[in-house]
Amino acid sequence: MLTLSKKVLVAIDGSPQSDKAAEEAVRMAMVSGSRFKSQVYAVLVLPSMKTPTFTDFFPDKPATEMPGWQEKRDRLFYVVEKAAGEADVQLESMVVYGDPAEELIRMAMDKNCDMIIVGSSGKGRVKRTLLGSVSTKVALHAHCSVYIVR
Repeated sequence: MLTLSKKVLVAIDGSPQSDKAAEEAVRMAMVSGSRFKSQVYAVLVLPSMKTPTFTDFFPDKPATEMPGWQEKRDRLFYVVEKAAGEADVQLESMVVYGDPAEELIRMAMDKNCDMIIVGSSGKGRVKRTLLGSVSTKVALHAHCSVYIVR
């Protein structure tokens, strides 16, 4: 069955590439027009919390519970929220913890997304080969289409 509404997941991390990916995600959602409402899921993946041990008398709070988090969150999601608001595209913003590639793939499956959009890391060939990149891992293992924005 052909559906013109799309579910698009976009990775957010505050980088210029992430901002470009966010704008492209909203643009992709707009293609279906106002008659067929598309959904954009903006996901920020923070490093997973280490499990406390008996030597951790004062374990660190999650980043989302630290002072100033709301201002930081507003800056990170500013571009995608502004673009979605101007384009009248439905947007759901989420913050999750874990490995970025794994969490993006899992979220895309959970939300039954048609596409994942990520920004290119801009790493050089050697660095990308040694360390890997989120966009490469997502492209190799995702169940849906992956759009890498440069």
